[in-house]
Amino acid sequence: MSVSRPMMPNHPPPRGEGKFRLVKFFAWASFIVIVILTFPFSMVISQQAKETLLMSYENSAVLVGKNLNHQVFQNFVIPAINRYGMIKLSDEQQYELMDRVVRNTIHGFNVDVVNVYDIAKGVVAYSTDPKLFGVKALESEGYKKAMVGESASSITSSRYDLWGLGIDLLGGERKIRSYIPFRGIDPYTWHGYVGGVFELIQDISEEYQDIVKLQYLIFSLSILIMGLIFLALLLVVHKAEKMIEERSKAQRDLEAQLNQAERLAALGEMVAAVSHEIKTPLGIIRSTAEFLGGMPNTDDAQKRLSSVITEESTRLNRIVTEFLDFARPQVPNLEACDLKEVLEKNLIFLGPELEKRDVIVHHNLDGRSLTFMADYGLLYRAFLNILINAYQAVQEGGRIDVTVQEASENYYVEIEDSGSGINLENMNRIFNPFFTTKEKGSGLGLAIVKKIIEGHGGSIRIESAEGKGTKVKISLPRHLGLQ
Repeated sequence: MSVSRPMMPNHPPPRGEGKFRLVKFFAWASFIVIVILTFPFSMVISQQAKETLLMSYENSAVLVGKNLNHQVFQNFVIPAINRYGMIKLSDEQQYELMDRVVRNTIHGFNVDVVNVYDIAKGVVAYSTDPKLFGVKALESEGYKKAMVGESASSITSSRYDLWGLGIDLLGGERKIRSYIPFRGIDPYTWHGYVGGVFELIQDISEEYQDIVKLQYLIFSLSILIMGLIFLALLLVVHKAEKMIEERSKAQRDLEAQLNQAERLAALGEMVAAVSHEIKTPLGIIRSTAEFLGGMPNTDDAQKRLSSVITEESTRLNRIVTEFLDFARPQVPNLEACDLKEVLEKNLIFLGPELEKRDVIVHHNLDGRSLTFMADYGLLYRAFLNILINAYQAVQEGGRIDVTVQEASENYYVEIEDSGSGINLENMNRIFNPFFTTKEKGSGLGLAIVKKIIEGHGGSIRIESAEGKGTKVKISLPRHLGLQ
């Protein structure tokens, strides 16, 4: 008879796993998009601030220019023509008069340099900076607009923006140049004309630096806020992934348990059928051997052979009984039971064998009452199996410790021996049916113990290391079956 292993279907990943992978991708994508969009956002705000600053200084320059235009025309042009007949700024007296009128007009305003261009010659006819007198005019866009009667302003900088992206660098000078037409009136026709161009240069480095710092601040704050949001989202995704991984592991463990349960169920059915068929002829063989060994005319050789058959039949019967115990469901018959009596009865039963090998047993059972609802017979067999394993593991003069701890909900039993321990490879297989390291063992002892303990709603765990002994930890509920 053979039992095939049932094939389990390939399960897709948990439904939430793909969703959270999508969320994680969305988090990274969102962060990148936000960083990219933060750049033009800060550029727009800073550019708006720059335009506002430029407009403010341009309006101020226009007002100063109009006032300068009026003062120069009234207090210099008309007096100079009436007195000298013509305007000639190379003349020292005219230049001083012009300089006095200009400086009095711009006094109290944020104007660093005033240049007056002669549009006929295209040179600086007057400047508050004497070094610029006579310098040829740079025909910029603002200068050309002023020549036709329009005012214009622009910002000049000693530093360029970063990689041409519109991100201004800190430091350097920023100046605003305003070009304002110098208008005059023909005294004969009373028609206005553009006789020159005023250039007002204002240093706005400090104010401009504030705007650049604001630009960096907006960009940095946007990145920081988005980074914190991104970090929070990553933490959520990480926690979700951890939860999904735990659920996946639990699902895999459950599938493994189901596979094991199915294999054990099939194996149990086979063992039960085979054991039932074996027990009847085995009993006949044993009784026949005992009968033949007890006949009057049986010689010594026949008696020894009969004894061997009887002994081996008994051992085989014990193994078959273990097979049946493993195959049958271990449903506890709950009744009032004292855990102390179960353990003491086991120790008394093993007492002679323990004394023969000088094995010392220590326990904390004296004077205690450990009552709860359990199946006395099943627990007796379970603990007897564990104690026999401990006894067989220790050397002569070894030690076995039995400790019981009480908690509000459970009894905790620890049985520790000073034996040779179990290696890691065998530790992973000790509860597998039919696995044994003993020459004559069936390999069902611990599997049956596990079924009995779990049938009582408890748990069993074994800790061991090769050469360091073994500790069996059992937890049993104190209120099993009580309402």
